[in-house]
Amino acid sequence: MNDTLYADRRDGGRKLAQQFAAYADQSDVVVLGLPRGGVPVAFEVATALDAPLDVFLVRKLGVPGHRELAMGAIASGGVCVLNDDVVRSLGISEPTIERITDQEQQELKRRESAYRGDAPPPDVQGRTAILVDDGLATGAGMKAAVDALKARKPSRIVVAVPVAPPETCAEFKTEADEVVCAATPRLFMGVGAWYRDFSQTTDSEVKTLLQKANGGTSD
Repeated sequence: MNDTLYADRRDGGRKLAQQFAAYADQSDVVVLGLPRGGVPVAFEVATALDAPLDVFLVRKLGVPGHRELAMGAIASGGVCVLNDDVVRSLGISEPTIERITDQEQQELKRRESAYRGDAPPPDVQGRTAILVDDGLATGAGMKAAVDALKARKPSRIVVAVPVAPPETCAEFKTEADEVVCAATPRLFMGVGAWYRDFSQTTDSEVKTLLQKANGGTSD
């Protein structure tokens, strides 16, 4: 087997979409991509299902000096999820958490404006919401997204990713109504290791894919 599973995020999305035949052409389905990397994946899922695509914004709260290590995450709607084990073991103070949360809140608001302008978030009440990212590692961002989405009362929440460690995938079975992890390698080396091209998705790409998916014209 190759070292990578997918050529790029779009390829990961096409392969993930193969798991969703039962949701095709269902009028109550909405696909929500977690920016930025989840949007190209979600675009392919939404296209395959002929479903609307939108973004659901989440920001990781990185540990000071080790930003890749998540101590929690925030999502649209004022939801904040903390990893108590990380906070406690590293002795991270409340003022530090508040400072980083404020910084990430500003970036979350900036992205909401950049991607959606003045348009409101999608109405998911009573609908099946498929939350898509390019992969899960700790799952902190996706956990925040699921918690925020529950407050908007969808009829069903589906977590969907091309790749995740089996233990993280299993954890979400108690968080969401359905979990679809297309691949669950036991030796997990980070999400990017499973893509040949894992270059950063830009704001411009996100906007273009949203416009294309929903019948608009791209820049």
